[in-house]
Amino acid sequence: MYHTRATALLSLTLLAACAGAEDRPPVPDESPDANTPQDAFWAALQDLCGDSFEGRVVESEPPDPSFDTQQLVMHVRSCTADSIRIPFHVGDDRSRTWVVTRTVTGLRLKHDHRHEDGSEDAVTQYGGDTRDAGTGAVQEFPADAFTAELLPVSATNVWTLELRPGEVFRYVLRREGAERRFRAEFDLRQPVDTPPPPWGG
Repeated sequence: MYHTRATALLSLTLLAACAGAEDRPPVPDESPDANTPQDAFWAALQDLCGDSFEGRVVESEPPDPSFDTQQLVMHVRSCTADSIRIPFHVGDDRSRTWVVTRTVTGLRLKHDHRHEDGSEDAVTQYGGDTRDAGTGAVQEFPADAFTAELLPVSATNVWTLELRPGEVFRYVLRREGAERRFRAEFDLRQPVDTPPPPWGG
């Protein structure tokens, strides 16, 4: 008799526990979202690693004729988990490299300028960090405090990188409150030969 009552009581307890579990709301998934717009942009940029593309200037204010007569090539040369280096060659001038890195809050764009002997130019490492998530195709980088101190005239600069896989990569500069504009577009449909290394490696 005691065994029968104990078994019945255990069965009722288990049924109550199961019913309670069904009535409780599901625990929300608190894992971080790994598919943010910046993750998508970063992945698309990583997909270009090793490739080079020819471009052209489609907007320049004030005009800079030196770009008109030179071949423009971007080379997505080096990719790690948190850094992508993109030399930007203007003819034989290999002084410029765009450096995109991950930060704890988003992405950062810097301009690494070198002399032919590999030493840093006096004007280098300017750029800025993203202020919002942007989109999977477009990221904006307002000038940071370092840039404002190094180049006061560029304190209101905003750089934009736009990437449309299989179509176009755009590098855009605008200076808010001024007429300064620059935009170069690179054709992603047809990679070109790998250029020589940038100055400074």
